Amino acid sequence: MSSRKYSVEERFVRYAQIDTTADPNSTSFPSSMKQKNLGELLAQELLAMGIKDAEMDEWGYVYGTIPSTSSKDNLPTLCFCSHMDTAPDCSGTNVKPIVHRNFDGTPITLPDDPSQVITTERHPYLQTKIGDDIITASGLTLLGADDKAGVAIIMDLAEFLMHNQNIPHGPIRILFTPDEEVGRGVEHLDMKKLNADFGYTLDGGQLGDLEDESFSADAVKIVIQGVSAHPGYAKNKMESAIKIASDFIAALPKNEWSPESTAHREGFVHPTSVEGSLEISTLHFIIRDHKTENLQLFINRLEGILKEVMANYPKSTYTLEITEQYRNMKEVLDNVPFVVDFAKKAMTNAGIEAKVSLIRGGTDGSRLSFMGLPCPNIFTGEMAIHSKHEFVSVQDMQKASDTLVELVQIWENEYSVN
Repeated sequence: MSSRKYSVEERFVRYAQIDTTADPNSTSFPSSMKQKNLGELLAQELLAMGIKDAEMDEWGYVYGTIPSTSSKDNLPTLCFCSHMDTAPDCSGTNVKPIVHRNFDGTPITLPDDPSQVITTERHPYLQTKIGDDIITASGLTLLGADDKAGVAIIMDLAEFLMHNQNIPHGPIRILFTPDEEVGRGVEHLDMKKLNADFGYTLDGGQLGDLEDESFSADAVKIVIQGVSAHPGYAKNKMESAIKIASDFIAALPKNEWSPESTAHREGFVHPTSVEGSLEISTLHFIIRDHKTENLQLFINRLEGILKEVMANYPKSTYTLEITEQYRNMKEVLDNVPFVVDFAKKAMTNAGIEAKVSLIRGGTDGSRLSFMGLPCPNIFTGEMAIHSKHEFVSVQDMQKASDTLVELVQIWENEYSVN
């Protein structure tokens, strides 16, 4: 497949320049209407390939079907999914992608802000990409490889399969989602309309990464009701909700149980925002662990710390509200192990060493798995995501496309034995 002509680079460079930043403070869906600008373009390009049912719906989801070329009539429908939005953590406006040909390992100074220098010391994976074509932003924005690399890979696959209908495969559904970065990516997804049996998200990192395990996740909202009084006459009366919230945050463990002090399979409790006044303070937390049963233990411990603090403020009260966000997709994927096994074999066939690993986060696939679409995550090459140092290897994207071509044929040849 090395002689293939790929479109991933050209597509990615175009898609990256379209601002699709999600807005975590918005109540609309999608959270920013500009995400639909990319959605409309993708639907048009799919139609131009000959994918007759390609469309973007009212919510900004893009759907399309690559028709089956198989002589078998009992093959499941596969879905390949990537998200169109970019993270609000770093600007996604006026992204200027730069292709650094035949990367030689020397530091990459980003021209629009020379203080931004991408080095192999800071990003060791780059050391393995010497000779590749590396795409970066210009220093003022993120790049958007998370997840426009995945979008470009799926579009490249679609174009290849539509022009090479001698390759046997079952029906394939394409899905591009908005708002994954703000945790709402499948909030309005019509699963009946999607009509797929098994899926793969294209939203992973290093070459060969195959992620079958994610965090389980809850959100916690705590509202502290203090006692207001005129500050001139407040002795033995006032209990400031601001000070209670501050004491509570200060009482959290310093060397454990936080994002900055955990790795691998360690979960965490993380305050994401605090708003306060004398009378009321509101705190938002995210709770994460790979074992779903640990979430309630973490919440109990968090509330225990809060109660200890509140004991110093006997006239004040609190409420605690828990919202389920997503669950570890491995709980579903363990019931259909062939979904991951087929992806591993596809990588092997494409000359890639598969590395099954876990995500210290979640993807659309986490929620899709529990919505009836078992959905592990495949690499795209996206690295240093959500930052001005974000980069992607063109060759990694090409290898991901090769993997998908192999994968659809494995489903054609081997699914019936399961």
